Amino acid sequence: MTDLSIDRPLVPLAQLPQGINQRVAGLAAALLLGGAWWLGTAFAWRQGALFLLGGALGLVLYHALFGFTSAFRVFIADRRGAGLRAQMLMLACAAILFYPTLGHGTLFGHPVHGEAGPLGVGVAFGAFLFGLGMQLGGGCASGTLFTAGGGNTRMLVTLAAFIMGSALGALHLPWWSALPALRPVLLVEAIGWAPALAVSLAAFAGIAALTLFLERRRHGEVASGEQATTRQGWQRFLRGPWPLLWGAVALALGNYATLALAGRPWGITSGFALWGSKLLAEGGVDVAAWPYWSSPARAAALHASVFADITSVMDFGIILGAMLAAALAGKFKPEWRIAPRSLLAAVIGGLLLGYGARLAYGCNIGAYFSGIASSSLHGWLWLAAALVGSTAGTALRPLFGLTVERSPRPTSC
Repeated sequence: MTDLSIDRPLVPLAQLPQGINQRVAGLAAALLLGGAWWLGTAFAWRQGALFLLGGALGLVLYHALFGFTSAFRVFIADRRGAGLRAQMLMLACAAILFYPTLGHGTLFGHPVHGEAGPLGVGVAFGAFLFGLGMQLGGGCASGTLFTAGGGNTRMLVTLAAFIMGSALGALHLPWWSALPALRPVLLVEAIGWAPALAVSLAAFAGIAALTLFLERRRHGEVASGEQATTRQGWQRFLRGPWPLLWGAVALALGNYATLALAGRPWGITSGFALWGSKLLAEGGVDVAAWPYWSSPARAAALHASVFADITSVMDFGIILGAMLAAALAGKFKPEWRIAPRSLLAAVIGGLLLGYGARLAYGCNIGAYFSGIASSSLHGWLWLAAALVGSTAGTALRPLFGLTVERSPRPTSC
């Protein structure tokens, strides 16, 4: 299985570093535990718990190399569908957990709600831009965070551009939102949670079956998509790599835990818009006058500490969790030399990712994963448009010196 978010050649197993990077692991663990304690005392225990949950999600993403960028790309270019099938399993597990809960409206006595977005031009174009940016930047929203935390310095460039693109998208969002669109549709509300679950599970199964058919037709067999490893039991659990199956189930459980703690599903990129806007405000830009920040909740977030923002706290946790995972795997070795064309692609890709995420009311997590887990039809629109954008991005990658994974074609001999 290729790395799902990092643009680099696969390294033979025998050449991989085998020792734990103890200093980095200790630092990451200390920051996670100390940060959770501080957030719990300075804000609320839930804030500390969400920070630790972000750390757990970062560890899962890194150990399972569970991304969306390469999963889309290898299916588009090579019809290998293991990554897409893992996503369908993740969505199925999430739907089984989410739909009855959202239908009831409460979880452990607390109100919860799903994420919904309109079915419009802005969402479709934003998801297209996001898909294009994924392939040039080398990662999605979750992928950018966990690969940056894991020591990939190129992704730090993508992340910086992602943040600025998100702020620019926030500035322009009112114009895009005024374009033609249908109202948000939640299947749980429209037809009931049980029929919605049946329809969604059938759709997940259908997509998985389609990937199997296309992969067999192209290659004559289906690859497992798993990473080679000699580690077993607790060694594999702590140091990775994990099977995609583990990652799919763990991410679904993590999103459900987010619903329980935050009252809404997992999101990532609203935090980037907040960070970028705060940076612009420090530079003298009157971002508070932007319509995007005019609602009471957003205005409060703009003027409060970033540590009071749930999404930001979880994002910080993802970075540290991935750092811990990379150190445990013995792979935290930042490489500071980046080819100029690859660096340019990282900047362009990051800007497209950030801008597209604001237009699309979320990213691969907030719009796609959490949107479909919420039974929102805009999550399906996001998937279709992002795949089209990824197709364009995959075609452009060689212009920037970036690889496109393709297996040798089978022959009759």
